[in-house]
Amino acid sequence: MRNNLTQLPLYLFCCLSLWIFFIETAMSQNTTIPVKVGVVLNMDTWLGKMGLSCISMALSDFYASHGHYKTRLVPEIRDSKRDVVGAAAAALDLLQNEEVQAIIGPASSMQANFVIGLGDKAHVPIISFSATSPSLSSLQSQYFIRATLNDSAQVPAIRAIVQAFGWREVVLIYVDNEYGNGVIPYLTNALQEIDTRITYRCVIPPLATDDQIVKELYKLMTMSTRVFIVHMFTPLGPLLFTKANEVGMMDEGYVWILTDGMTDILSTLDESVIDSMQGVLGVKPHVPRSKELESFKIRWKRTIQNQYPTNESFELNIFGLWAYDAASGLAMAVEQLGATNFSFQNSNISRNSTDLGTIQVSQTGPYLLQSLVSTRFRGLSGDFQIVDGQLHSSAFQIVNVIGKGERGVALWTPENGIVRNSNSTNKADLRTIIWPGESPSVPKGWVLPTNGKKSLRIGVPVKEGFSEFVKVTRDPITNATKVTGYCIAIFDAVMAALPYAVPYEYIPFETPDGKPAGNYDDLIYQVYLQKYDAVVGDTTIVANRSLYVDFTLPYTESGVSMIVPIIDKRSKNAWVFLKPLTWDLWVTSACFFVFIGFVIWVLEHRINEDFRGPRSNQVGTILWFSFSTMVFAQKERIVSNLARFVVIIWFFVVLILTQSYTASLTSMLTVQQLKPTITDINELIKNGERVGYQKGSFVYEFLKWMKFDETKLVIYESPEELDELFSNRSSDGGIAAAFEEIPYMKLFLAKYCSKYTAVQPTYKFDGFGFVFPKRSPLVPDVSMQVLNVTEGAKMVQFERAWFGQTPSCPDLTSSVSSNSIGLNSFWGLFLIAGVASFVAFILCIATFLYENRDALMNLDPPASAWRKIKAMATRFDQKDPSSHTFRKSEMVDRSGINGMDADTASPATNCPPSPSSLSIQTESNFAFFRGQETPSSEYGDPFSPNRQTSPQ
Repeated sequence: MRNNLTQLPLYLFCCLSLWIFFIETAMSQNTTIPVKVGVVLNMDTWLGKMGLSCISMALSDFYASHGHYKTRLVPEIRDSKRDVVGAAAAALDLLQNEEVQAIIGPASSMQANFVIGLGDKAHVPIISFSATSPSLSSLQSQYFIRATLNDSAQVPAIRAIVQAFGWREVVLIYVDNEYGNGVIPYLTNALQEIDTRITYRCVIPPLATDDQIVKELYKLMTMSTRVFIVHMFTPLGPLLFTKANEVGMMDEGYVWILTDGMTDILSTLDESVIDSMQGVLGVKPHVPRSKELESFKIRWKRTIQNQYPTNESFELNIFGLWAYDAASGLAMAVEQLGATNFSFQNSNISRNSTDLGTIQVSQTGPYLLQSLVSTRFRGLSGDFQIVDGQLHSSAFQIVNVIGKGERGVALWTPENGIVRNSNSTNKADLRTIIWPGESPSVPKGWVLPTNGKKSLRIGVPVKEGFSEFVKVTRDPITNATKVTGYCIAIFDAVMAALPYAVPYEYIPFETPDGKPAGNYDDLIYQVYLQKYDAVVGDTTIVANRSLYVDFTLPYTESGVSMIVPIIDKRSKNAWVFLKPLTWDLWVTSACFFVFIGFVIWVLEHRINEDFRGPRSNQVGTILWFSFSTMVFAQKERIVSNLARFVVIIWFFVVLILTQSYTASLTSMLTVQQLKPTITDINELIKNGERVGYQKGSFVYEFLKWMKFDETKLVIYESPEELDELFSNRSSDGGIAAAFEEIPYMKLFLAKYCSKYTAVQPTYKFDGFGFVFPKRSPLVPDVSMQVLNVTEGAKMVQFERAWFGQTPSCPDLTSSVSSNSIGLNSFWGLFLIAGVASFVAFILCIATFLYENRDALMNLDPPASAWRKIKAMATRFDQKDPSSHTFRKSEMVDRSGINGMDADTASPATNCPPSPSSLSIQTESNFAFFRGQETPSSEYGDPFSPNRQTSPQ
């Protein structure tokens, strides 16, 4: 009753003002056309009072500045009494009894959901300046005009805030009604686009008690997420923050983001509520400043204070501006229709009827709707333009609750995203934000779920072998546990590189007597059971483990390889000296040796005594000369230039051939020919060989998947034990091969590289990674730091510290090849030698035939071809008396007979003349030989008609 009495003065004032205004207008201008419009609001709420006052002032201002207009809106005001049925009854009354041409209102989205149907049936536009739920758009009503922003319009701005600060998890807190549920699907989709997960949805009933709210807040405190997006209205929103402040959820580390439902009314909240909201961020539609807006605020403040002199908490917000613009836009649209017959379809229905089935249809409704949609102007809230049945959105302002009010920190626009102000294009340029707890630093948005502990409990494996990776030692005096190793050093470096401090402690996964409490799968499963907060060690990333935990990026190489012994396969048989060359190269070389010897004999036979004599001696000379060139031990002189040319090329061929043979034979006899004993995994399975795997490793499951017999799988724990297993044959309790991950394989081969090797293929796995619970907020940050550490120089330091210097081991892939040298490597040399020899041979024969062409043609009677060949062969077998070698020898002989002194001619000596005397005698008797005729041949001329045989 008291509420009705307090709202009565405002109601009477607005009605009286509008009545007086229209009476005066009608008296001054008898030609104006009154047009009834309905106003349905909650008159006992601040939104209703503010909206009604703004509508009244909008019509007064509009017609005061447009006195010549022919139409005048006449408001018919109804109170919806905060009830959906009341709003529907009020709208029905206006349509049936007042025959209004449009309805401004109702206030809430739930009320609008019912009233919209009435407007569709009566063809009367329903214009709401405060129904913001996106679900109303799904009704697809053409007569519903949303003269306010859809709640989904602010979603991109909220998404931009979350993305700008890198928060990957949020909690949604909203009221369980049409207003609260409408925007949630849009928020969910927008956050998924930036890979931000909604960890929890906190749904609060509209009439929730203090205890219910506190219970929900305590539930939120137990979660790791600290970013909350709140979508609710008064009075539930202020109550939520009051209780959140009481339970300590407004301290440092928390993030609260408000939608425009509460941000728009911050100025109307009590100081106690504002004190509870310090550090909160909010978004609201951006209202550009203008002189008209400032003037209106002053006039509106004066009007409200006159109506409510004892209440100083009333503040104008965006909904009042939208109400003002909606009324102005409707007045413009009606005026554009001109002198239209604003009437309903005639009916015989009683005036006081409220039967839904008897609603009349407006004749001007479709035209008024089209006029309203096309109306555009600059209003108090900005540009007024209806697009797709709702107000076109432009920009949103991001505010920070500080002190007794709010402070703008940035703007969001569809074109530029987050900017400092409307004139800036620098993205993500925000003013300083004071976060909850008066903290200037940006909260990371989550806390570690430590289950009440002050530090993370990190599980580490306990193992006897391969302690270079993880080693757990216990002080016998203090019983303190110390965990070291390669994996531990990397994890410590990664955690130290995080931009925030994370306390943690290592807990060995062991039994009371210090033995391993299980295998690696058991250890990792403890994280899923929340007994450990993480696991650090040589834990391999495997698909089935990822079903219940999350891994960071790997920090080691990945894969599983087979380790087998190696043997030296150097040839040790008696015929190994034949292996450097293939049989075709041996045959080709032998043929060329004979061929070259024959060519040299042809070139030297007629002019060189070393290549003459009995036929058997000449054959021996051919073979001896050619094969002696292999070791460059030939003693025969070469006097022909053609022969010298052939020999030079052949020496080059022989040099390369012998050097290649020597190098290949040396490698076969001296260089180790290391080969793995087994190269095919199928051979192991087929022969039923025993193979080894490390204790507790996932390799056991891998070998079973590869169809190995489980009885043939042997466990080892250390490199020494693996070496011992290899020392025995598979049939004697040892193993033929072992399957190991690459990090372990490298460590083992570094110690025993001369005895074992790894063979292909390498089965791909994802290497070692750190283990965290599913959806842990630490995983992305730790993975990023893993990349930074593994790409830096620290990894080399860690490897040297825990694995030592890598020894020099023989590499099977780079050892000297033992393949024989084939003809394809030397056919070019043989081609050069063959062509040179053949050309020299042809030139020699051609020259011989040319010099003896006259004798060949003077045969009498004409000889047959065979006789000519025989005759030429006989002549070729004779010495060439014109050769300088024979002329020189004959001059020496004659000089020695006619002119040598008594000492040199003495028959008592068999020594030849000295070189000096030979040279002098040759020069002194050279003139004598010039005048002599050509001496007769050794055997006579076979082409002479009177041929005689020389004396024997």
